[in-house]
Amino acid sequence: MEHCATFPVKLYIYDLSRGMARQLSPIMLGKQLDGIWHTSIVVYGKEFFFGGEGITNCPPGGTLLGDPDAIVDLGTTEVTEDIFMEYQCSLGESTYRADRYRLFEHNCNTFSNEVAQFLTGRKIPSYITDLPSEVLSTPFGQTLRPLLDSISITPPGGNFSQR
Repeated sequence: MEHCATFPVKLYIYDLSRGMARQLSPIMLGKQLDGIWHTSIVVYGKEFFFGGEGITNCPPGGTLLGDPDAIVDLGTTEVTEDIFMEYQCSLGESTYRADRYRLFEHNCNTFSNEVAQFLTGRKIPSYITDLPSEVLSTPFGQTLRPLLDSISITPPGGNFSQR
């Protein structure tokens, strides 16, 4: 039997609030949030993420966010880079086009979760995927929703990754 090559798969986790969520959430939401999470998948020596410009990749840790706050080892994959890039292209043309980005329902974490399952069969931690519903379950979250829905994480015309 031929041995398949395996590739490590990691989840990079960033707190977009840089610690502010932890400090302000009890006052504003009446519940403790540890962060406002942005995630990406690192595999084949690249960091892949979804935002206001669609699916993007850069060298690991190469986004404007700098080094991740945490890295979760999701295991390994036998999916080849070619097959993965075809999968990325199909996602980028359908489910994860830039105009499909929604801060609460369809964001970087939705993307990371789907890609993690494709590559490893594992989901990303639920404290990340459950965050939007936790925020929206609060009166303040409901009040902020129209404003937050209008925000795209990627600045218009700007790229999330450093060149």
